[in-house]
Amino acid sequence: METKVIIFDFDGTLCDTRSNIIVAFRATMERLGLEMRDEETCGATIGLTLRDGFKSMYPTFDDATIDNCVDTYREIFAERRKELMPNLFPGVKETLEELHKRGYRMTIATSRLTDSLMLFMRHHGIDHYFEYAVGSDSVTNHKPHPEPALKTLAALNIEASEVIMVGDMPVDIAMAHNAGIRAVGVNYGNATHEELVEAKADWIIDDITKLLS
Repeated sequence: METKVIIFDFDGTLCDTRSNIIVAFRATMERLGLEMRDEETCGATIGLTLRDGFKSMYPTFDDATIDNCVDTYREIFAERRKELMPNLFPGVKETLEELHKRGYRMTIATSRLTDSLMLFMRHHGIDHYFEYAVGSDSVTNHKPHPEPALKTLAALNIEASEVIMVGDMPVDIAMAHNAGIRAVGVNYGNATHEELVEAKADWIIDDITKLLS
């Protein structure tokens, strides 16, 4: 069927948040006196919720300690908001504008909290392109579980065959496929081309503007 709806991931797909996330992670580790993790380890958690990210880096921590890590990360981001405000990837705004003109309905499915997502989107003036957004605080089950995608389908009253997902991480591809949705992997984000191939992305692009063709 014809594609009518595009679900976008946010971090690493529309917005280049990698360096900002790594800075905030390492500042949290320093403030709490944790054993430091390198940039590669921190970056590998992008696409997960903050809680799952810390749990993957510190698997022996109990729930209370993980909660403290998450709270401290958010405190640091709030304190350094101006410094940590990320940039859109090149071509994002123009691509969203053209997709909007062509009549596509667009939504977001992200592991980021909704408030944080809306802050970033409003800052960059792209919030009006999206009619629906699913943040990590909007679902019980996170990527790669299909719940964020299925919730979007239900909210827009649309079939999976009329939707594509665009994301940069294997969890984005898996979430889409678990919901019966085709997936476009972008290899300029946080996963490699090879990782997206292994995740069985239906298409892989190296520039967001290639969605237009």
